Amino acid sequence: MGRKYFGTDGVRGRVGESPITPEFVMHLGYAAGQVLVAGRGSLPPNQHPTVLIGKDTRISGYMLEAALEAGFTAAGVNVLMTGPMPTPAVAYLTRALRLQAGVVISASHNPFEDNGIKFFSADGQKLPDSVEEAIEARLDHPIVTVEARQLGRARRIEDAAARYIEFCKSTFPNHLDLRGMRIVVDCAHGATYHIAPHVLHELGAEVIAIGNEPNGFNINDECGATYTKALSDAVRAHRADLGIALDGDGDRLMMADAAGRIYDGDQLIYVIARHRIQSGYMKGGVVGTLMTNLGMEHALGRINIPFERAKVGDRYVLERLHANGWMLGGESSGHILCLDKHTTGDGIVSALQVLRALRESGEALETMTADLAIYPQVMINVRVAKGFKLGVVPAVSASVAEAEAALNGNGRVVLRASGTEPLIRVMVEGRDADQVRHTAETIAAVVRTAAAAG
Repeated sequence: MGRKYFGTDGVRGRVGESPITPEFVMHLGYAAGQVLVAGRGSLPPNQHPTVLIGKDTRISGYMLEAALEAGFTAAGVNVLMTGPMPTPAVAYLTRALRLQAGVVISASHNPFEDNGIKFFSADGQKLPDSVEEAIEARLDHPIVTVEARQLGRARRIEDAAARYIEFCKSTFPNHLDLRGMRIVVDCAHGATYHIAPHVLHELGAEVIAIGNEPNGFNINDECGATYTKALSDAVRAHRADLGIALDGDGDRLMMADAAGRIYDGDQLIYVIARHRIQSGYMKGGVVGTLMTNLGMEHALGRINIPFERAKVGDRYVLERLHANGWMLGGESSGHILCLDKHTTGDGIVSALQVLRALRESGEALETMTADLAIYPQVMINVRVAKGFKLGVVPAVSASVAEAEAALNGNGRVVLRASGTEPLIRVMVEGRDADQVRHTAETIAAVVRTAAAAG
């Protein structure tokens, strides 16, 4: 069975348009609640399943939180609500509190007009496809509220932030601290605004926080991991040693050195991997994605670290890590998985692993990445109608084949549909920057023409 509503990262869209309406989200909560009740496992017959609901700082979060609460309680599921909380915090708390599921209301790095719903299982991992399909199947049935004595209850938990701050700190070695470091942290006016600065401060850093004044409308707005100019400028202005940029829900990471140079997910994964193999605690290899820079693959090979590519999306990276028994992987966009520290991608935890590498090695980001040559890479997003089928357009296939022949083994072409937006992403990378740019623009033009023709 295919999935109608769930993409690579839950259900997402523009607020007020299907499926991100209060009616649908209430039904989604009810359907998910029914699946939880049906699969209650070892729970006693008289005990309700319990879910945790967290959200980012979008204005629409209030509305969607209320809708989810109504749906879950109507199905006989208890609800704990955290208020604004990073996505990885919900994953952690779901597992730590021994709950049946966690739910995050967030559209991650998207603008405030969008929102979404994503689920975590009891073990703090993304739901398997089979469970998402079971939830979708229940959406075909109307809401039938359980009898009054079986309704779920809802309450807020007040210490969620403190619990998660302590968890993040626990992933940094006890023998290390951040004293003497001035760090800028850009919270993207998102869910980490009341978390990340405290984690760094309590580990000893002098912290300059920016993007930490959410108003419901400014999440990811020219700030955070998707707009790193703000971080770069702030690091230079404050003469900081380092900068950390997170996205709206706290699962992406970019960093800057003292000169304001930005380091993306590929470079940061390389720093962690290089330090781990030098320190003798690297387990297995690294999983990247189709979008991981070819230079990263080559650099890992030079230090004898195996590398494998997965489909784009942290859930697919996670699948390959589990299959291989490896611990480290992620995406250029800043999703980094350190499975010896957390069950899911976590921007704060990943930043702490990079900081560990810097503190223990005594090196700077620039020197730790000196032997990593990032090849020029261009990605162009082409907006298409929903349901546009890329693989059935002969002109696009011909354009890609011609480009690959011209690159002659010195680059790569990747075309893929976004899992969260109606976009085709055209990515070209290679050793020659001018050739890469020209090739990407040529293929994007062909895709744009095909999309306009329907």
